[in-house]
Amino acid sequence: MPTPLTIRPLTAHDIPTVMAWARQEGFTPGVGDVAIYRQTDRQGLWVGWLDQEPVGCIAGVRYNAAYGFVGLFLVVPDHRGKGYGLQLWRHALQHLADLPCVGLEAAPDRVEEYAGWGFAAASPTTRWQRLGDGTAPPSLAPVRSASPTEASSQPTWCVLAGEAIPEAAVQRFDALREPSPRPHFLHQWLHHSAGTVHALLDREGTCHGFGRIRPCLLKRGEGWRIGPLVADHPGAARALMESLLQRHAGAVLIDGPGANPQAAPLLEELGFVPLSQTLRMYRGSTPVVSLADVYGLACLELG
Repeated sequence: MPTPLTIRPLTAHDIPTVMAWARQEGFTPGVGDVAIYRQTDRQGLWVGWLDQEPVGCIAGVRYNAAYGFVGLFLVVPDHRGKGYGLQLWRHALQHLADLPCVGLEAAPDRVEEYAGWGFAAASPTTRWQRLGDGTAPPSLAPVRSASPTEASSQPTWCVLAGEAIPEAAVQRFDALREPSPRPHFLHQWLHHSAGTVHALLDREGTCHGFGRIRPCLLKRGEGWRIGPLVADHPGAARALMESLLQRHAGAVLIDGPGANPQAAPLLEELGFVPLSQTLRMYRGSTPVVSLADVYGLACLELG
């Protein structure tokens, strides 16, 4: 029998340790990501302790009464194979037990294991990387209309950044494209000091898409992660991507859902190459909202 863990809610003091673990594991955590999810569900992130030694972590984040997500699941190498991961796993599932839908991202070698816990495959997710000099590809012509069928000699939308973005418009746009509305999470995501948020609005103030880029910690060195990136058609997504790529030199990562068939062609056109792939899985009822407008997930490890 493994020694029982003491499983405690993650505190602000634990975040640097968990970030270091995630970085070593190759999760490439975005700066500020863990703190944002902790604000979404303060009881949904935990650290497992053996006496005074932290040995593992997991997230079971409740977005609301309809949806939760399991992620940030790891045990430090010296303590693997001793049953501690199973104790953390059961703890997270218990926290989410009453929800009709729970999601996760599975590495290829864990798919069968998660299926044994009732998770069913939904769609692949691909991590893409672009190495750039801080400019968008010069071959792409600027997008000028909010609809691919709209003919106009004048731009009908504009890209806004930071505090100039009307949050209510973004919240309305996002609520129609997520498994469940996430106002508290999105507020934190839009206003966190690490990174930059851009949104695309038309002349009437209607949001057609938004995205965020923030620093991330690569296994060796630093880079950038884009996510979420949500847009109502590929032209809008491209305009946002071009805007976000400006002044962000180096490695830029984005996690594109396979459920959006437009994501891969756009990312390839922008100079991204695929790095790895995971599988989105759900237990319970599959979300009815399509991912067709999602070009980049907020955070692969946390939902």
